[in-house]
Amino acid sequence: MFVITDKNTEIPIKVWLKSEESIEKGCLEQAYNLSKLPFLHQWVSLMPDTHVGMGMPIGGVIAAKDTIIPNAVGVDIGCGMAFAGTNIRTEEIKNIQTGSGSLVQAMVGDILRNVPTGFKHHTHEQPCNTLERAFEELSKYEENAELLGQLEAGFYQVGTLGGGNHFIELQEDDEGYLSIMIHSGSRNFGKQICDTFHQKARDLNQKWHSQIPDEYRLAFLPVDTKEGRQYINWMNLALDFAEENRLRMMLAVKAILDKWIGKYTGIQVEYTMEIDCHHNYAALENHYGKEVWVHRKGATRANDGELAVIPGAMGSYSYVVEGLGNELSFRSSSHGAGRRYSRKGAMENFTAEEVMNDLQKQGVTLGKLKKSDVAEESRFAYKDIDEVMENQKDLVRPVKRLKTVGVVKG
Repeated sequence: MFVITDKNTEIPIKVWLKSEESIEKGCLEQAYNLSKLPFLHQWVSLMPDTHVGMGMPIGGVIAAKDTIIPNAVGVDIGCGMAFAGTNIRTEEIKNIQTGSGSLVQAMVGDILRNVPTGFKHHTHEQPCNTLERAFEELSKYEENAELLGQLEAGFYQVGTLGGGNHFIELQEDDEGYLSIMIHSGSRNFGKQICDTFHQKARDLNQKWHSQIPDEYRLAFLPVDTKEGRQYINWMNLALDFAEENRLRMMLAVKAILDKWIGKYTGIQVEYTMEIDCHHNYAALENHYGKEVWVHRKGATRANDGELAVIPGAMGSYSYVVEGLGNELSFRSSSHGAGRRYSRKGAMENFTAEEVMNDLQKQGVTLGKLKKSDVAEESRFAYKDIDEVMENQKDLVRPVKRLKTVGVVKG
């Protein structure tokens, strides 16, 4: 970790990389902008997977006094990870053949058929405890009619993966056991909340003659305003929805593993070490003697002893980690490997054929309806996850290392 304090900063920027040359220019400019916000506490923290985001760098952490910034949470509120280990050794199943190919291929294909990906939703309303609890209460007083409409749409979106870098993976740990890892968030629901309240914040900041330039895309809401309270309520609802979304997918994947593994091996699958964690959110926490709103945008909470999940890229390694509670990062860590290339840049530098061949050489089964854009998610479009882990060894301790066996992408 090193610290940036120069003419461009009002408060320090702590960076979990080897040198300033490791940070892309746009990301550093966004960090400078953050450091000039008058309501920040202590410093800006950048995790080792940091790269350019919308307004605030992805892999960024800030602590704000009495203030919330919608774009510092991001559009995919509650995006995060779910994980479950099993008692199944991959060597017991990887050579089994079915009428649908290998057993892994059969399970990946079944997941792809049963969990909607990309822009697809369920064709019928799904049960959703989060939305059922919220709908009646919010409709009594909430004035944001467009967001109430998103609640109704959410009944079709819960239990769906989405696209981009979201995935469902079957993985093998270093001891040879099979596990499940899911990366997804609040779907379009979270995006609409962010967009709605970012615009409200922009309008209010203009009204208040805020000194923070609009082009920073860091419009803010004091938490004691009506709009600030509304955003926090909607954000927390999106967090609960995102967690339930991952839970519904996890239940679907478990049912598929139970069916196929039970049919071909007779072994009953048992699930262990189940984890769920967000990496796009804000929460009220105490740091350095103050109650502050910690914004983690593409960053994972890493309290002392807390288990979390840090994915790499498809075909590379991922990690289950234990937090070390480092206050310098506001008890946070990276949320993944972090992109080296934008989606467009990855498509320009890698071909779909190269990615497919790379996965095949590694014995990774890919489930994806549209393969023409698979280069966006090439493992070479991401930073080296092991280098990321080395740069944050004072933030987390690896508990499990996991390698992709099969992957479903949007």
